[in-house]
Amino acid sequence: MFRFARPALANWLNLTHNDFDELLPIATRATKTSLKQRDERAIFKLFSLGISTNRDEWLYDDDPAALASKAKFLTQKYAAQKVGQEFRGEIKWSRNLKRRHGQGRHEEFSAERVVRASYRPYYSPYLYDSELFVDEGGAKNEIFPLGAENRAICFSDVGSRTSYVALAVAGIADLHFGASIDAYQQVAQYRYEAGERLDNITDWALKQFTSHYKAGPGKRLPEPSKEGIFHYVYAVLHDPQYRETYAQNLKREFPRIPLHGTLRADFWRWAEWGRELMELHIGYEQVEPFALKRSDIPDEKVRAAAQAPKCMLKSEPAAGRIVIDSETTLAGIPPEAWDYRLGNRSAIDWVLDQHKEKKPKDPTIRAKFDTYRFADHKERVIELLARVVTVSVETLRIVAAMKEGPR
Repeated sequence: MFRFARPALANWLNLTHNDFDELLPIATRATKTSLKQRDERAIFKLFSLGISTNRDEWLYDDDPAALASKAKFLTQKYAAQKVGQEFRGEIKWSRNLKRRHGQGRHEEFSAERVVRASYRPYYSPYLYDSELFVDEGGAKNEIFPLGAENRAICFSDVGSRTSYVALAVAGIADLHFGASIDAYQQVAQYRYEAGERLDNITDWALKQFTSHYKAGPGKRLPEPSKEGIFHYVYAVLHDPQYRETYAQNLKREFPRIPLHGTLRADFWRWAEWGRELMELHIGYEQVEPFALKRSDIPDEKVRAAAQAPKCMLKSEPAAGRIVIDSETTLAGIPPEAWDYRLGNRSAIDWVLDQHKEKKPKDPTIRAKFDTYRFADHKERVIELLARVVTVSVETLRIVAAMKEGPR
């Protein structure tokens, strides 16, 4: 007797009736592994998960000098471990690291490996970019090789349990970029092979765009370019109508990209929105700070004890303010600034969460390298918050314009 498989309950409850399958795939495994250009049928050639260090407390830090100290210690202890001996618990040994040690792999400490990375939205600490100690590097050496520049779009992987995330970055992204429980993929503008920079946007994609968009009347606009396509894709991933229409599809598949309008003017309208968003999101540390109202009231109790003010980093959206610590409050934050969300947090709350004081879980880090104190970073974080408020408000302004854009 034949038995027919029942559809997955989640899919049965969330059936979609739309044109998603007719849109251009952002990336596919077939295109990634294809050896011939004629077989490529996706916008981007290469895609990759973010890196998984399996030892974040060792390989990330806000202070490059502190990170270098940890990396040197890690390198020395690894080198001192003899083959065949029981692994010492001073450093975190994962299955991959044990295997590499058994293979005789070693690596000298190098200050050049201390780079900025995209750990979480609007939080770019330093990473020790090690071939040995990063557990799963994905395609980091093809996207962000040491000493090379690139831009990439991080987006929620299939099966994400949190709200959708899409954010441009200019450094290696973490596997759990937008949530501690979900994975994140990335597609870059360029890819590197043997030191050579290549376009990561395929010729196939360029042909789809150039054949679709016609010159039209009036001012003569250029044909779509690969850089323009990169920006166009970024805009579409922020389009609220797109996210609502294809919400269920995006939980089950990689994004597919519609071709809005038919004229080159339509294409460049979306590409310009994407360019503006990318400049905001990648350059968030350089945008004009929002004019916040700062209030400082001395905490006499902690001062009498010769202690730093108590770190709080608490957002109060209804009041339009952020409590920094027991002395400092920032006010005058527009209520809509909290509406710019990435996953289950606003951009503002991502900044607050990542700068709180947290006791390290790793016993060696806790005993030897527990150096982070918010008071040492207070002024920098306040300035960062003011800039991220600007980013939030401007992002919402651009996204609102998309609602009236060509379709």
